[in-house]
Amino acid sequence: MGRTSDARERVLSAARALIETHGYSALGVAEICKAAGVPKGSFYYFFESKESLALAVIDAHWAGQKRTWADALSSDAPPLPRLRRLFEETEAGLRTAQQSCGTISGCLFGNLTLEMSNQTEAIRIRLQEIFETQVAMVGAVIAEALQRGEVDVADTREAARAVVAQLEGQVLFAKLYNNAQPLSALWANCLALLGARTPREAAAGV
Repeated sequence: MGRTSDARERVLSAARALIETHGYSALGVAEICKAAGVPKGSFYYFFESKESLALAVIDAHWAGQKRTWADALSSDAPPLPRLRRLFEETEAGLRTAQQSCGTISGCLFGNLTLEMSNQTEAIRIRLQEIFETQVAMVGAVIAEALQRGEVDVADTREAARAVVAQLEGQVLFAKLYNNAQPLSALWANCLALLGARTPREAAAGV
């Protein structure tokens, strides 16, 4: 049996890198194929269009990111330290990317939301689904913290949406300034947003 072709994976990898650095709209199929080292015929064998490729890139990226989020948020630690780990993992990922290529490319989902949400319905819907899943994952942790008396929020889902928005916004600033440092102060702001209580306050029911 011949070696299984890795052409599809190379196209996905090249497309993701190009989208992160140049955006989606400016890319052409020929440029993607050249970066991947595959003929144009191979592209259309795996993908019907550039849009279908973008959706595949989004899904592949989310599969990896979702595992990172799940690992951070689903451990045996108390809820707030788990949430803090998510922030730390996000900052660490940005710093690693910056060391590798010299710049912070930001969040693929945030970048595509800004560029494509008003242009391509299929991409907009898929990004909505991903962000809603992120909100649900964070919301489950906040709900646990609320049950333990560690935070004070009126609506756990809306609080989670605010936390995800705060994290996404700081990643955007990190890209704008090519500096991940602002994320270091994000956790204190998150605690304030959630009305987090000190252990003494929680014990006293304050």
